[in-house]
Amino acid sequence: MQTVKIYTTATCPYCIRAKQILLSKGVSQLDEIRVDLQPESRAEMMHITGRRTVPQIFIGSTHVGGCDDLVALDGRGGLVPLLQAA
Repeated sequence: MQTVKIYTTATCPYCIRAKQILLSKGVSQLDEIRVDLQPESRAEMMHITGRRTVPQIFIGSTHVGGCDDLVALDGRGGLVPLLQAA
């Protein structure tokens, strides 16, 4: 299973939903980076992704995007294969 890194805040409903989706697909551990607790991490996230909204999700080295992007990827049948890629 690929490593999943997710930039979040505590109260973001999209972050909560994205984590629920990932857990439902068998992801047992998330590398969660809370940008509300670590403001320097938001600057890092913005530099890497060009986006300032959370969540921002990475599966392995692939930037999936936000919650809507994750839902769309799953809807196309691409989420599980990406998670299982070696």
